[in-house]
Amino acid sequence: MNFLAHIYLSGDNKLITLGNFGADSIKGKQYAKYPEEFQVGVLLHRQIDSFTDSHPIVRQSTKRLHSKYGHYSGIIVDIFYDHFLAKNWSEYHNSNLSDFVSDFYQTLLRHQDIMPERIQQMTPFLIQDNWLLSYAKTSGIATVLTNMNRRTGYKSNMNKAIEDLQLHYSEFETEFRTYFTELIAFADQKLKELTLEILLND
Repeated sequence: MNFLAHIYLSGDNKLITLGNFGADSIKGKQYAKYPEEFQVGVLLHRQIDSFTDSHPIVRQSTKRLHSKYGHYSGIIVDIFYDHFLAKNWSEYHNSNLSDFVSDFYQTLLRHQDIMPERIQQMTPFLIQDNWLLSYAKTSGIATVLTNMNRRTGYKSNMNKAIEDLQLHYSEFETEFRTYFTELIAFADQKLKELTLEILLND
């Protein structure tokens, strides 16, 4: 669910960005049927996920939630971290968040034909409810968590996690800042490596 972070970490190439955004809907080696730049995005997404899942600071954030939410804790932390990226957007990007998000929506609409079916089905809701911009406010995060809880058949209790965010807000934000600085450097390097590997060695 950390859509905003994946989009942000993709650089300026539109197809790489779309591949990174849609990667969770592409299993195994199915990515190979997509355009080469899109493939870079899918593989970058997987590298980012691996880095995140093994990062000690992310695990620290997740541990704070685990007793209440079990294996859903990682998803919740992803959502929390997207909130802090959106909230502090001006520290990470020169354009304002609203313009950045609008540009991405336009890119997504222009390339619907190459997106996985799940993404095509999700796109109208993503844009109509302006998910990416809504992350900047805790009320938007509360809505996301409520919707996620519904999708799990109300078994995850993820809607209650907004209380944990409010209770431990400064701790989560501090952890995000440290982790994200390292992730930016990691993703930038991996993006260069993957671009060389796929585009130049074709």
